[in-house]
Amino acid sequence: MAHQGEMAKSATIDRSDRPGHIGLVLLLAAVLVAAILGLRFLEPVQAQLLILALLAFFAMAGVFFLFAAAVGVIRFSGRTVRNDLTKAMVDTASEGVIAVEDDGRVIYANEAYLAMAGAPAGGDVRPVERLFTGAPEVSEAIYRLAQAAREHRSGTEEIRLSPSLDGAQEFGWYRVRVRPLARPGGRMAALWTIADVTHERERQENIFQELQHAIDYLDHAPAGFLSIDPSGRIIYLNATLASWLDYDLAQVGSGGLSLSDIVPRNVVAMMASFSGEPGSVRTETIDLDLRRRNGQFLPVRLYHRIAFGQDGRMGASRTLVLNRSPGLDVDEGQRAAEVRFARFFNNTPIAIATVNRAGRIVQANAPFTRLFGTQPRTGEGGEGPAVAGLFREGEGAQVEAALKAAAENRSDIQPLELHAAGGSGSSVRVWVTSVDVTGADGECAVLYALDTTDFRKVEEQLAQSQKMNAVGQLAGGVAHDFNNVLQAIIGYSDLLLANHRPTDPSFQDIMQIKQNANRAASLVRQLLAFSRRQTLRPEVLNLNDRLYDLSMLLKRLLGERVELDLSHGRDLWFVKADLNQFEQVVMNLAVNARDAMPDGGRLAIRTANVAASEAARLAVSGMPPADYVMVEVTDTGIGMTPDIVEKIFEPFFTTKEVGKGTGLGLSTVFGIVKQSGGFIDVDSTPGRGTTFRIYLPRHVPEAQEVAEAAKEEAVRKPAADMTGQGTILLVEDEDPVRAVNARALTARGYTVLEAASGIEALQVMEERGGPVDLVVSDVVMPEMDGPTLLGELRRLYPGLKVIFVSGYAEDAFRKNLPDGEDFNFLPKPFSLRQLVETVKQVMGR
Repeated sequence: MAHQGEMAKSATIDRSDRPGHIGLVLLLAAVLVAAILGLRFLEPVQAQLLILALLAFFAMAGVFFLFAAAVGVIRFSGRTVRNDLTKAMVDTASEGVIAVEDDGRVIYANEAYLAMAGAPAGGDVRPVERLFTGAPEVSEAIYRLAQAAREHRSGTEEIRLSPSLDGAQEFGWYRVRVRPLARPGGRMAALWTIADVTHERERQENIFQELQHAIDYLDHAPAGFLSIDPSGRIIYLNATLASWLDYDLAQVGSGGLSLSDIVPRNVVAMMASFSGEPGSVRTETIDLDLRRRNGQFLPVRLYHRIAFGQDGRMGASRTLVLNRSPGLDVDEGQRAAEVRFARFFNNTPIAIATVNRAGRIVQANAPFTRLFGTQPRTGEGGEGPAVAGLFREGEGAQVEAALKAAAENRSDIQPLELHAAGGSGSSVRVWVTSVDVTGADGECAVLYALDTTDFRKVEEQLAQSQKMNAVGQLAGGVAHDFNNVLQAIIGYSDLLLANHRPTDPSFQDIMQIKQNANRAASLVRQLLAFSRRQTLRPEVLNLNDRLYDLSMLLKRLLGERVELDLSHGRDLWFVKADLNQFEQVVMNLAVNARDAMPDGGRLAIRTANVAASEAARLAVSGMPPADYVMVEVTDTGIGMTPDIVEKIFEPFFTTKEVGKGTGLGLSTVFGIVKQSGGFIDVDSTPGRGTTFRIYLPRHVPEAQEVAEAAKEEAVRKPAADMTGQGTILLVEDEDPVRAVNARALTARGYTVLEAASGIEALQVMEERGGPVDLVVSDVVMPEMDGPTLLGELRRLYPGLKVIFVSGYAEDAFRKNLPDGEDFNFLPKPFSLRQLVETVKQVMGR
């Protein structure tokens, strides 16, 4: 839609600001002048009335102006002051610029746009939609931009218009952009820019033509050329090589062939396995036969050049192919083949040696010399050292037996797992193969040896890791089942204690049962800590305060012969951890330190903040750079050797005498630290002592987190009445545990519905035909576990309250629940008082 415009002196159109209220101001001024002149002809009383009327009139006008200014009807000159420099830059820009309101009204057009649009002075200003018309692709591009303008989005298109806008050229290229432009009062406009990029496109066409010429030269060079990507796909093939291989370049030049189509399979594997340093370039010379399309072979030499990226990955190759079929010099080719074999023989990572019938080395390559420390030279009588003497004592017989089998041309010789003689003791895998005998003392076998020391270490580490995982799973499973047994013992002990007075003779016996059950529960927690399945109750801690509170207990624990030195870091950051578990970590380390100082010594515990930059320099295994709080425990004891340090965190490993240690102390420490998201590092020197450094992630407390003092006060509150009313569905697969829990809840006034599995719980709910007040469910059950049961119940009763009980940690099953699922958790084993308190608290919400 076009609108009538007016031409400014600078050949631009600007309708963005118009004086819309000048007439109103003139009218008010005229009224004021007429009133002043009329006062001369009126009586004093009438003049006073007229003045009062004028004052009232102007007061109303003032209120009107204030209201109009507030809503934007009237604008003051201070708000519409323009940046003249910016406007001048846009007015004189080489690109055409036009601004259009959402209703299609043109509010601005610079000189370049008016020239493109051919707008005469005082004539119409055509918008962009009417300026670019013609071919369908032009209309489609303009439609996309217009749609972007209507949706207040940015857009860019390059449009070929024939003829050009000024009609001087056969065609023209234009880059058209549109973007939203915010206007005063919350209005929006679209800002269009049009740039003539015809000359830029012409330069691109010229460059493309030059590139085509270069490709033509390469295609018809007297040598073949191809490029292969790391996956083996041929991404370029010149015309010369295509003609040699009898392929149509039009069909295969754009990636229709792969390396396996023209190269033998074993060579494909070799060319795909080259490696190099990051950023390096490697050139390999390869003589082989290429396979033509008709199945015949073409002898060629490849100069295979590969560039490796900064990540060490192989990039696309640049491979030159020379045709070696006509006029090949046999002698020259034989010498070149010998040189290539010598380079391969000495540069392969596998140790290779030929052995004669006497079991002595005839030839050996450089890797063989490095591995076994023997020079590839012959001794007296043209023989080298005996092969059997290169291996550890007692293993030479296996080598001699393999050499005897090779001399008999047997092909079923199994590889040998041996060790090199000498101080290195490297693990070696040895293959022995037979060769044709060239004489009485000629070569009869080839021995291949590969250093497998690193592989052995990795296997041992993997086996150790698998063993630890297996032990952890076993410990976690045993702990879970044992928790159920302890739960029944503790529960029935509580029931008996509730029916016996302290003066009863059997009261102390029952207390002993419960105390020993609690001790067993403590051992179970250690197993769960090792398997990282224990239940943590993290809270915001200042470790300086916690260590100070623990210092008196530590002094009594260490005794008089060990000095305790606490050093608190200044302005220590907060951490979020389980207080009881943290105290157990410190106690375990202190006990180990005391036992390592039988003649007395000094135990120093230090805290400090570790910034992310410092953590990156520490190079602790697996610890990412972040802010940590460090707890350092140093003793002056006997220290440990490196082989002991490697095993200290293994379960049941101990250096103490039989009966003086369980071997679970440091494995528990390791499990607690890891489950808390922390890291632990050990530094020990025999005779000088040991230092353990624990790094716990820094925690920044949020406003809603309760302070520690408030939590302690909440714990000190007297117990409320634990009786209650309501219906509870108790789901537990262990009959003794379910029975004692049901008795405890029934005794408090609750109605208890029992179920031995998740399936049975659903049947109970179906028979009931309505919701219950609370579900108390075990997590690990046959047929249907607790999380699955909760999902089924949520579909029927979305607001159902649930308490999960388990011997595993809460995090172990939370991942099986939907995000944001609300439930309560009670870790096993628990006392009956803890059960009824939790039920009372949850039902009271």
